[in-house]
Amino acid sequence: MKKITALLTLSLLATALHAEPKKLLVVTTTTGFRHSSIPTAEKILEQLGQTSGEFTVDFVHQPPGKPADLKPNATDEQKAAFKEANDKWNESLKAALQKLSPESLKNYDGVVFASTTGDLPIPDQQGLLDWIKAGHAFIGIHAAGDTFHHWPGFIDMLGGEFAHHGKQVSVDCLNQDPQHPATAPLPATWTISQEEIYQFKNYDAAKLHDLLILDKHPESGAPGHYGVSWCKPYGAGKVFYTSLGHREDVWDTDPMIKDRKNAPEISKAYQAHVLGGIEWALGLKGAAKP
Repeated sequence: MKKITALLTLSLLATALHAEPKKLLVVTTTTGFRHSSIPTAEKILEQLGQTSGEFTVDFVHQPPGKPADLKPNATDEQKAAFKEANDKWNESLKAALQKLSPESLKNYDGVVFASTTGDLPIPDQQGLLDWIKAGHAFIGIHAAGDTFHHWPGFIDMLGGEFAHHGKQVSVDCLNQDPQHPATAPLPATWTISQEEIYQFKNYDAAKLHDLLILDKHPESGAPGHYGVSWCKPYGAGKVFYTSLGHREDVWDTDPMIKDRKNAPEISKAYQAHVLGGIEWALGLKGAAKP
């Protein structure tokens, strides 16, 4: 009997080691502000999948050719040309976002919104929510909270909505769950030398599981409870969100990054934070405490 048990254990271990990697769809399209750190985020997310061996990455990239905003004194001819170019670009964006259709989502285990902004013309809003509820992963990074301000269902799923931010500051993030995969690599107080810190509306700490918080306002210093990163169930699915990730030197350990303010050790910790959140949302590691 012991031999059978040992063989079964070895078989299960072999199966786990040879398990197919999960499939993530990373969306970095924007109709509002576009962060310069998006290419860095794309690179690091792909690297995390490759080095961990736990997931592969497919992308919904921003289509090229988005016209620059019109100047206030634009002529009628310029306005007509802008409309034609903008309509063409919007059609390209809609085509790219077809990867978020219910039929296409069958090919993925999770979706990442990495600094998306604005109202994206996804093909089926309710279809996306239903897909997450059915047992899939949603990972939101930084400006994912500045997306779909006119879609209450998305805000409810995410757990908060971007309200504003001040100038970039140094913050002490307080680790609320040292056992969670997203925060296990971080100290009890994780100091970031410089980052853009979001403030949220429609955020209720009682309805989610805080991972990182601030206990004082990043601008005024007023004491309080300010969410930075959290997770939550959504139906049978899992949602992980971190508001960090504005700066390239938060994402990337490259010491030669221009105007570097954060030490590479901070970037390494951030990568571990994001990877842990992805692993949790995909069901690969751990579980948040009740």
